Amino acid sequence: MPNIDEKTQTELEAAAFRRLLAHLRERTDVQNIDLMNLAGFCRNCLSNWLKDAADERHLGLSKEELRTYVYGMPYDEWRGRFQREANPDQLRQYAENNKDHKHA
Repeated sequence: MPNIDEKTQTELEAAAFRRLLAHLRERTDVQNIDLMNLAGFCRNCLSNWLKDAADERHLGLSKEELRTYVYGMPYDEWRGRFQREANPDQLRQYAENNKDHKHA
């Protein structure tokens, strides 16, 4: 971003990230597999990226803590309330598009 200092840029990026999380928390109808098939990332990816950043800074945050932050509730609760079984077409598309993606 031209003519913006690093602190302001970080603040803008953080605000956009928080807005993305809020949007994903509202859109529980959008499944992770749909996100993966369309965009190549999902809520779990976001929590994994946060984990990587936290680990680089030796913050000691757990994968579950960060998933809870991203999902706005414990991951198992979100899965129980909102996750649907993927259909064969979604699974096929995921397999075709994400051969090298490590997703857990």
